[in-house]
Amino acid sequence: MDNPLVRLDPGLFIWTILTFLALLFLLAKFAWKPLLTALEERENKIKNSLEDAEKAKTELERLNAESEEIIAKARSEAQSIRVEAKAATERIKADLMAKAEADSKKILEEAEKQIHVEKDKAINEIRQEVVDISIAVAEKVIKKNLSKEDNQSLIEESLKNLQ
Repeated sequence: MDNPLVRLDPGLFIWTILTFLALLFLLAKFAWKPLLTALEERENKIKNSLEDAEKAKTELERLNAESEEIIAKARSEAQSIRVEAKAATERIKADLMAKAEADSKKILEEAEKQIHVEKDKAINEIRQEVVDISIAVAEKVIKKNLSKEDNQSLIEESLKNLQ
């Protein structure tokens, strides 16, 4: 066993421990703190990223819910507008029908009045014609022209007989 690495040498053992402790002290003083600081910063950065992701997720959910609410409200308003438009159309249709019916009644009444006026006019013309014929026949029968008062009484008597 001549290998110096395998042999136990108390001097080497002490120097190895001293070297290890010195290295441990130097690492603790100069390297360990920056490594811990870097790890801490990385951990904080990851935490912040997770918190930001959670906030973004919450905001996205809120925006989705809000957009769904807006869409539902828009659909509801569209439905109410459609119902109001249908009701307005029905009202306009009913108004137009009522107006057309009133106009037709008015036209019918005016036509009936016109018919009545024309009928009365025709009856008066017929009466006048009958009177004129009666006077002509009476003149021929009597062979003379009657006075104005006689004509008037004859006309009135003829009219009474016609009715």
